[in-house]
Amino acid sequence: MVYSMTAFTRQEAQGDFGTFTWELRSVNHRYLEIGARLPEDLRFIEIQVREQISRHLRRGKIECSLRYKAPIEEAARFSLDESIARSLIRLCEEVNNLTHGSAPLNSLELLRWPGILKTSAPDTEKLKTEALATLEKAINEILITRAREGERLGAFILQRCEEIESILRRIQTHLPQIMNRFQERLRTRLETIQAPLDPGRLEQELVFFAQKSDVAEELDRLQTHIVEIRQVFKRKEPVGRRLDFLMQELNREANTLGAKSADVGINQDAVELKVLIEQMREQIQNIE
Repeated sequence: MVYSMTAFTRQEAQGDFGTFTWELRSVNHRYLEIGARLPEDLRFIEIQVREQISRHLRRGKIECSLRYKAPIEEAARFSLDESIARSLIRLCEEVNNLTHGSAPLNSLELLRWPGILKTSAPDTEKLKTEALATLEKAINEILITRAREGERLGAFILQRCEEIESILRRIQTHLPQIMNRFQERLRTRLETIQAPLDPGRLEQELVFFAQKSDVAEELDRLQTHIVEIRQVFKRKEPVGRRLDFLMQELNREANTLGAKSADVGINQDAVELKVLIEQMREQIQNIE
């Protein structure tokens, strides 16, 4: 199956652990490049995140980000570290005695002191399990999107292949007519200069023209590459690089076809071939 490298998905999960929101964005890239943005409490799962993504995706630039919101009851669950509070109060009283001050202690100011308020530590193992499970759902969703887009790209490319084959058949049909027209032009030219017609020389010129303008090999190679493209689409592995290589080969043969041909019609067909090949090449850049 052909997969596109362009996709986006957002996956959210809620529970007693809080709320996870994954966003995955995929664009075309020569290799697999993963960029992960995780909240500080979940930075420790970055290696597992990269491994999980690389098990499913082979190419593309993947940007994944995770937002985590702790449950409200957990965020509001505070406890007082009495030992720190007592030490701080005693120090404040000593300062007041030294300065002969009588400023009252402010409870809110004390609570702002680092370490006085303690929060319960989250269950990191549970957070890890839930985060990775939600990530798996996001990856599956992005695979579906990439497959759907890949199917569209595949249909586009195969349609262009049919158009190329139609042009190749047209050129093949016109080859005998091209030779006949050249023979007639050569006869007319010889008659115009009123020179005695040498059958041997005429045959020699025809053979020279046939050799110089013979495009049968280019036509065969173009057809072979089209057949190979259809075979590549049947593979279960990433095919983008192979298709890109075939586009280079198709373009090379189309250039040679236009250079060797002495017929205006075939030159125009060669230009049309190159347009179709370029259209395919642009779309193949998005195929995994």
